Amino acid sequence: MYDPTTLPAGLPVPEDDGAAAHLTGMRIPHIALLSTGGDMVDVGAVAGTVVVFAYPRTGQPGVDPLVENWDEIPGARGCTPHTSGYRDSYAEFVALGAAVFGVSTQDTAYQRELAERLGVRFPILSDEQLALTHALRLPTMDVAGMTLIKRLAWIARDGVIERVFYPVFPPDRNAEVVLAALRER
Repeated sequence: MYDPTTLPAGLPVPEDDGAAAHLTGMRIPHIALLSTGGDMVDVGAVAGTVVVFAYPRTGQPGVDPLVENWDEIPGARGCTPHTSGYRDSYAEFVALGAAVFGVSTQDTAYQRELAERLGVRFPILSDEQLALTHALRLPTMDVAGMTLIKRLAWIARDGVIERVFYPVFPPDRNAEVVLAALRER
């Protein structure tokens, strides 16, 4: 039975293909995305420190993945543990003055089910129309006819991306890495 909450051994490690190299120093465009809280969020307009983590696609326990070979695609598996890492560290991000947002191309209803099931307290944003993805030229992959964001994270201050984490592996440790970077600032 498929369990997206775990990371099996032997997952392929994604390589840095340079697809996120242009992001550091970029101003986040003013694009409002629907959140799991039901409101529109423009991460480019959020003052102060913002942490955004993006991922391809979360799964649901007992439901087969998008494609049979999902675990063989470098960087595909691990979206639920990635999100859970941020959930588990959320209080630490808040204590450091950072707002946290997750982003994927999944629709809000799907994301809302995940947020409720996992007890996620920060907004997850739907870029289902790929507006932010295209505007920032985020790294993507095409799977089963869908454009998915490759896993990455960034720290921004007052709408400008200061640091990018790409590729992200292992996904369940990304929140710890980003927290360490925030503490160093």
